[in-house]
Amino acid sequence: MSELRLRADRLHWLESDGEVVALDEESLVYLNANPTGSVLWQALARGTTRDELVRALLAEFDVDETTATNDVDRFLADLDARGLLER
Repeated sequence: MSELRLRADRLHWLESDGEVVALDEESLVYLNANPTGSVLWQALARGTTRDELVRALLAEFDVDETTATNDVDRFLADLDARGLLER
């Protein structure tokens, strides 16, 4: 499985109170991630895989595997559509 990572060359972000606020410098768009997205965002900042992201949600939140997988896939699809993922 390939490693996924946020595009550090385009993003400036900070985590505060369990949420992430980020600026995409290329599009000049601010992004906000809730606590679930924050867990995923921080893992992506370090570099991770899709399966590791699913496991992180299962460990952190009271969700089933189908829900965690769907949440991860939607989050990754949104970041990918914005050009914010490296593969």
